[in-house]
Amino acid sequence: MVGSGAQAVSDGDSGLRVGLGFDAHRFVSARPLVLGGVRIRERDGLQGHSDADVLVHAIMDALLGAAGLEDIGHFFPDTDPALAGAGSVGLLATVADLIRQKGWRPVNVDAVVICEEPRVAPYRQAMRERLAAAMGVEIERVGLRGTTTEGMGFTGRGEGIAAQAVALVERVPAPATLLQTLAGAD
Repeated sequence: MVGSGAQAVSDGDSGLRVGLGFDAHRFVSARPLVLGGVRIRERDGLQGHSDADVLVHAIMDALLGAAGLEDIGHFFPDTDPALAGAGSVGLLATVADLIRQKGWRPVNVDAVVICEEPRVAPYRQAMRERLAAAMGVEIERVGLRGTTTEGMGFTGRGEGIAAQAVALVERVPAPATLLQTLAGAD
């Protein structure tokens, strides 16, 4: 614990940070279900201000957390009428751009969707492709699985879907200025 005269110990900034994201939404009947940017079905989707893509929301929070930034509600408030029905994959691309502007780049993301249905496996490849494209990373850097809770809890009762994600980001070196480049040429 730092405080009371104690000093923080640092072995230097490794340039790597990890963030954790979680989101959950309940089912509603009159909405399409979108997960990982893939439209799964036209009814029995998730309730939310945007398209309620619980998987993408968890990934966005993981990336923002890893970069030391506020959560998605700060950047994309559910009180903003311009975001009503917004596609979350587009918001994920905005988050990836934002963390790059702050000097970070996504290294990889690993996520799990928690629900009894739908099964994730038939859509996994398409989801990974959309997520990787939005973040500007190779598809191999996006891990994705689905799991159930064996009938327990709100996901087990079929009331909604939850998702967890972890993201690794890496510090991007600031571009050298012409003067720094010339000074280093000596």
